[in-house]
Amino acid sequence: MILRPWVVLLAAGGSRRFGSPKLLARRHGETLLRHAARVALSCRSAGCTVVLGAHATRLAATVAGLPLTVVVHRGWRSGLAGSLRAGIASIPRTAPAALVLLADQVAIGPADLELLIAAWRTAPRSIVAARSSATLGPPAILPRSVFPELRRLRGDAGAKSLLADPSRRVIEIGIEAAAFDVDRPEDLDRQPIGAVIS
Repeated sequence: MILRPWVVLLAAGGSRRFGSPKLLARRHGETLLRHAARVALSCRSAGCTVVLGAHATRLAATVAGLPLTVVVHRGWRSGLAGSLRAGIASIPRTAPAALVLLADQVAIGPADLELLIAAWRTAPRSIVAARSSATLGPPAILPRSVFPELRRLRGDAGAKSLLADPSRRVIEIGIEAAAFDVDRPEDLDRQPIGAVIS
């Protein structure tokens, strides 16, 4: 049996610095959220859940027709950890791991996710995370064995504490595209976008 993680696409934030719902902004003819969802669906995963919060109704409409599950996290103001918990809670019990992706990481393409998946398949009990010049973080694959700890996370730091824990085996995969995300409108023009999905 081929191991396949379940993608958890986090898209619940309020876009405070952007000034309007950033995931509704368009690049190359589609919203940022729809692009991220299509990237997530293009990798060899077991399925995909998108976690929405702010502007959930409008954002859900942009991914209508795609084969994914939409989860609305009402407590999205509590921070990233809450959205991650909501996503983890939604995936099937049979999923061996979660591939966590942020919807505003516009430079991430299918090949980047496949690199992570290939590394994780060699050591499926390990955490696999993207290493850019700036940080170690998402996209990242978190095995089911750490789900109990993910459920205890609070605040806006996501799973950074797990990645920084020296007692854990964390496989780092160099993906410079992970350093790019959209925070402000000007980022739409200066940041690269991942491979266009046909």
